[in-house]
Amino acid sequence: MIMGLMDKVTHIFRQHWSNSFYPLPQQAIGVGSTFEGWHPHEQDVVYRVLVPLSPPPGHAFHLVLDTAGTLQRNFCVLVELLCTCTRKKLWGNMLCFLHHPKEELARRQNPNLLHTLCTGAYLDVKKTVLWFSRFIRVAWLLLPQSHDWHLILQPSRRSCKFQLSKNKESFMVEIIFGVQQEDSDIFVGSQPGEAGIPSTTWLETYAVAEAKFFRHISRQAPQDSCHCKCLQLFAHYLMDVDFSSYALKTVVMHLLNSIPLTEWHRGDFRQRLMDILRYLRCSLEKKQLHHFIIGNKKLPMEISLPSSFRAAKPLNLFQHLASSPYAQKKAMQEYIRLVYQ
Repeated sequence: MIMGLMDKVTHIFRQHWSNSFYPLPQQAIGVGSTFEGWHPHEQDVVYRVLVPLSPPPGHAFHLVLDTAGTLQRNFCVLVELLCTCTRKKLWGNMLCFLHHPKEELARRQNPNLLHTLCTGAYLDVKKTVLWFSRFIRVAWLLLPQSHDWHLILQPSRRSCKFQLSKNKESFMVEIIFGVQQEDSDIFVGSQPGEAGIPSTTWLETYAVAEAKFFRHISRQAPQDSCHCKCLQLFAHYLMDVDFSSYALKTVVMHLLNSIPLTEWHRGDFRQRLMDILRYLRCSLEKKQLHHFIIGNKKLPMEISLPSSFRAAKPLNLFQHLASSPYAQKKAMQEYIRLVYQ
């Protein structure tokens, strides 16, 4: 239902907003635990989708690295106006933002993106979220689902969240906006980050590549594969433990890439749980857990990466443990709590 709903929303945008100069939403991509198949049943279901944004006519997006050398790479999306004087066949009667008088542009054409969703020359996350939330509110009334379902927009600065409910059924949808890096499965996204992060900052996200990896595994693995059950079980226990679910997910992805998929049957469940815990403990002791996407030369070729990624040095997700004995001690204590849950 969710992906069909998002397709209809995108279709409505193309029908009614085609003459505007807002970013163009592309087909939504399901990401996160719900679409990967391991969302814990005890938690309310949240369907997360990433909506790629393409520049409107007469505009270009350029990704500017904002935090070189850090684990979390942040970017700004620089918006450039392009000359369209020689592209009238492509864009019809569109006036060139660079070479037409401002008075004529103001009279005959909608404002360019720099005047609507940007702060300075950079695409603003909060303005983009607010704009799309308003659009969702209007588009919802044009959808057939609005007759049976009730939509409630939720407050959020860096993503578009809304709850859908019908009788006793209810679930949450979170839309993350992304700008693609090259022609790859890596994006810079609007997902929430640390407190105080500037609204022009977009965070590098590997969610699409990871979701693609899980789809690849589901096609190759036995029908009774236990990899999702393993993750689901740990996700359940992590609700009571101060430990990163992303670290556990990274461990499982590494093991899926190294242990033959023929050894992930339902009957292998207990052994795979032990492998996961053993791998995690070893990583904690070594203070080293390699990022699954960056620098991984064993990824399926169907996962498209920027040219710099496959040759990159693997990032250490546990780098903070190497620089803080207290952090490592606390992580080991949480690991022990996880084992004895």
